[in-house]
Amino acid sequence: MLNDITVGQYLPGKSAVHRIDPRVKILLVVFYIVAIFVTDVFWMYGVFAAYVLGAALIAKVPLRVLLRSIKPLLFIVVFTFIMNLLLVREGELLLQVWKIRIYSDGIIYAVRLALRLILLVFGTSMLTLTTSPLSLTDALERLLKPLSIIRFPAHELAMMMTIALRFIPTLLEEADKIMKAQKARGADFETGNIFQKAKALVPLLVPLFVNAFRRADELAMAMESRCYHGGKGRTRMRILTLSWVDAAAVAVNLGLLALLIIFG
Repeated sequence: MLNDITVGQYLPGKSAVHRIDPRVKILLVVFYIVAIFVTDVFWMYGVFAAYVLGAALIAKVPLRVLLRSIKPLLFIVVFTFIMNLLLVREGELLLQVWKIRIYSDGIIYAVRLALRLILLVFGTSMLTLTTSPLSLTDALERLLKPLSIIRFPAHELAMMMTIALRFIPTLLEEADKIMKAQKARGADFETGNIFQKAKALVPLLVPLFVNAFRRADELAMAMESRCYHGGKGRTRMRILTLSWVDAAAVAVNLGLLALLIIFG
C-alpha cells in the first residue's frame, strides 16, 4: 500500500524533460491544469493523455509508475463519479431503479470529472517524477520572488515545501519498516471492517509520529547550528538558466493552447 504513493518521489535522468527549467515546468503544469478544467470536448482529453504519455516516454518514466500514482486517489475518483452520476438530473432519463435515476447528462458529467482528476494526477506526478525537490522549490521561490515587495515569505514557503517533499519518502520508508515489525509481532492490517483496520493502524501511527517529531527537532537543531536565518543574503550554487529545450517545450504547449482555443 505504501509503495503505491509516488508523491515526492524523483526518478533521476538526463532526458529532455528532465533538462527543462523547473520554472518552465511549473508554469506548464499550471497551464495544463487550467486547460483540463476549461475544455469540455472529450477528444481533447485524449490529446492531454497523449501529451502526458509522450512526456513520460521521452523522460523514460515507466508506465507502471505513472499508473501507480492514481491508485491512492482511486477512491476519490470513484466517489466523485458516483456522486455526479446520481445527483445530476439533466438530459434524457436512461435508467430508474426505485428512487435512483440516471440521466444522460449525469453520465457525461461523471465521466468528464473522472477524466479530469486522472489527468490532473498524471500531470502533477510527471512534474515531481522528473524534477528534484531542490530544483522544484528553488524554481517556486524564483517565481514568487516578485511578491517580496508585499513582504510575501517566498523563501520560507519554498523551504517548507523542500522539507516536506524531502521527508515524504523517508516517512513512507519508516512507516513500511514499522508495519513489517508490527506484522512480525502478529499485527493484522488487512482483515476486518473499516473500523477494525483503523484501530489496527494506531500501533503504526504512534511510533511514526514520534519519529517524525524527533526528525523535525534534529533538523531544526542542524539548521540553527549552521546559522540559518532565512533567505536574506544567501547565494546559490546552481543558477537557473533558460535553454532551447525550454523554448521547444513552450512551443509545444502554445500549439496545444491553439488547439484548445480553436476546438475546445
